[in-house]
Amino acid sequence: MLYYLFEYLEKQYQFPGASLFQFTTFRAAMAILFSLIIATVYGKRIILFLQKKQIGETVRDLGLDGQKQKAGTPTMGGLIIIMSTLIPVLLFAKLDNIYIILLIVTTVWMGVIGFIDDYIKIFKKDKEGLKGRFKILGQVGLGLIVGATLYFHPEVTMREHNKTVITENYTVEEVQGQDIKSTMTTVPFFKNNELDYSSFISWMGDGAKEYAWLIFIPMIILIVTAVSNGANLTDGIDGLAAGNSAIIVFTLGVFTWVSGNYFFSDYLDIMFIPRAGELLVFVTAFVGALIGFLWYNAFPAQVFMGDTGSLTIGGVIAVIAIIIRKELLIPILCGIFFAESISVMLQVGYFKYTKKKTGEGKRIFLMAPLHHHYQKKGYHESKIVTRFWIIGILLAIVTVVTLKVR
Repeated sequence: MLYYLFEYLEKQYQFPGASLFQFTTFRAAMAILFSLIIATVYGKRIILFLQKKQIGETVRDLGLDGQKQKAGTPTMGGLIIIMSTLIPVLLFAKLDNIYIILLIVTTVWMGVIGFIDDYIKIFKKDKEGLKGRFKILGQVGLGLIVGATLYFHPEVTMREHNKTVITENYTVEEVQGQDIKSTMTTVPFFKNNELDYSSFISWMGDGAKEYAWLIFIPMIILIVTAVSNGANLTDGIDGLAAGNSAIIVFTLGVFTWVSGNYFFSDYLDIMFIPRAGELLVFVTAFVGALIGFLWYNAFPAQVFMGDTGSLTIGGVIAVIAIIIRKELLIPILCGIFFAESISVMLQVGYFKYTKKKTGEGKRIFLMAPLHHHYQKKGYHESKIVTRFWIIGILLAIVTVVTLKVR
């Protein structure tokens, strides 16, 4: 909103400071500042409101140390993250940017699904919350919207880098890169690190690219669903999901800044995505919201994010990565989410397999997801969270290094 006000003042009155306000980095700095203030100042008021309305966590007895003491801790704290993200974005971002629109839709969409889940758990006294099939349906629906928009919308393009060519007259000319529609993405650690989804159906002949959506959109649906569920599973102990998510989103902010800047994308030989630079405003607002929320969510937590927060976080991370064509880096960057999800799948799968074979189900881990396994081994949750953060930082460094390691 403010962007358009300052743009008008610049055009009409050459208002001092208007040009500065239009710089993405300046607006990104304002966004993170505002989100931090909103999360820390108004977050406390939201927590008090949740306490007053007795919107507290119902804790199942899993035999974990310190678990019973958390009963009644306010939940639905994801509202703090959503509010602290959207208000700065609405104030400072260009709201006609297709990528900003997609991320606002993602935040609201996943926030509503998570809110319904938390509402059922708290007010309907149903520990299972929203049925799994409805959660999956909501995630698939969002993936379909994101995939179709990124594939069909005319403003979603990538720009080819300028090329130097030798003409028939043996003169050297520079050919300007063009904005093109593409389903290419980045593959880490490879020299020629661009993969076109249409290559999977190249057997269809010359017209294969017209049907690339048959691969592209299902892949987007899979990524959105997997990452949002991974974030949901990671949200099990104080500060774990919020801290690791802040690390992940900050790293995606680095990729966003580089991918949206022609000079740096050309120097690093990565895809330049026109209009993606505006994402930096959303990313910084989201980082500020996560850090502000972590202020109250760190051990001992004064508030839990609930599914309202965890599903939103996972959805937003997935969509940012997809927009900047770095979704294949997710298994590395979101390694904690990935490990948590794999631990649950292995545990359930092995238990069912051994029960079918021997009549008695066996387990690989003491408890899944993975962070509960370490709790069962006697580690304090603060130590688990800190070590998971360290691993998250190391994975973020490895992810950034992929820019040049090929």
